Amino acid sequence: MKALPPYRGRFAPTPSGPLHEGSLAAALASWLDARAHGGRWLLRIEDVDGPRCQPGAAEEILRQLASCGLTPDEPPQWQSQRGAHYDAALARLAETGAAYGCACTRADIARAWAAQGRVHQRHAEWVYPGTCRPERGGLAGQPARAWRLHTGTAGAPASLIDWRDRWLGAQRQDVAAEVGDFVLRRADGCWAYQLAVVVDDAAQGITHVVRGEDLADNTPRQILLQRALGLPTPAYLHTPLVCAADGEKLSKSHGAPPVDLADPAAALLRAAQALGLPIRGMLHPGAGGHLPELLGLGVSLWAQQAEGVASSWPL
Repeated sequence: MKALPPYRGRFAPTPSGPLHEGSLAAALASWLDARAHGGRWLLRIEDVDGPRCQPGAAEEILRQLASCGLTPDEPPQWQSQRGAHYDAALARLAETGAAYGCACTRADIARAWAAQGRVHQRHAEWVYPGTCRPERGGLAGQPARAWRLHTGTAGAPASLIDWRDRWLGAQRQDVAAEVGDFVLRRADGCWAYQLAVVVDDAAQGITHVVRGEDLADNTPRQILLQRALGLPTPAYLHTPLVCAADGEKLSKSHGAPPVDLADPAAALLRAAQALGLPIRGMLHPGAGGHLPELLGLGVSLWAQQAEGVASSWPL
C-alpha cells in the first residue's frame, strides 16, 4: 500500500480587512486539524485580488494570529509574488485546449441569457453560455478580455465532480451545467481565485484544506482544474459558518467588526464553541487566560472527533 504524504494544511485569508470572529474560527479549525494529525500548518496571504486588499491588513492578520498562538510552521506565502507560476499554469491549459480567451462582457452574457429565454435568479451563478468557445468560432477577431476553463459538455463524466467532504459528506456538482466555463484570468488582469488557489495548494504540498462552508461551492471547480493540470486533490473539510444576530454570515463585505483580541483566550474560546467543541466545561478554573492549555484542549477534542470517539462530527 502506498504511504500517504505527511499532513500539510493551510489558512489562506484575503487581506481585505482584519480577521473577524468567523475568519478566526476558520483559522482555528485549520490549525487544530493540522495539530491533531501531527502535521504542519502553513499560512498563505491571498492578495492576488489587488482591488480588494487593504493596506496593512495582511500585517494585522499576522499580528492577530500570533496573539492567539496560531503561528505558521513556515514563512507565509504571498500570492502577489507568484504571478509567473499562474502564467505558466495558464499557458499549459491553453496549449492543451483546456483554456481559451474570452471577449465577453457581463452585458454580453446577460444578452445571451435573454436570447435563450433564461432568467437570472439573485445570488445564482451566471452560467457562461460558451459564446467564445473555440468550437463556436472563438474570439471572431475580437481581443481576449479574460481567460476561461473549458468545462466540457454538461452531463458528461468529465464535468460531473463527485467528492466527499469530511464534514458535509458526499457532494456532487455538474460544473458545466451549474457554473459553466469559469474565469481563470479576469478582464482587469487579476488572476482569478480558482487558478491561484489550485496552483498554490499544489506548490505548497497541501494535503488537507479546512475552510468555511461558504467556499464549498468552489471545490468542484478546483478539482476540475486540478485534473486539467495533473495536480493532486487535497482532502476537504468545510466548517459551519459563524453568523450574525440577523442570521447572515459574518463577512468583511457585510461590515463584520474585527475580532476583539483584548483577551485572546476568550476570543479563541468563542471560536472553539462556534466549531462545536465542548471546551468551556473542560477548562480548569482560571484557565481562560492560558493559551497553551486552551489550545491543547482544542487539539485533544478535535482529535477525538476525528477518530470517531465523539459522534457529532463526520471528520
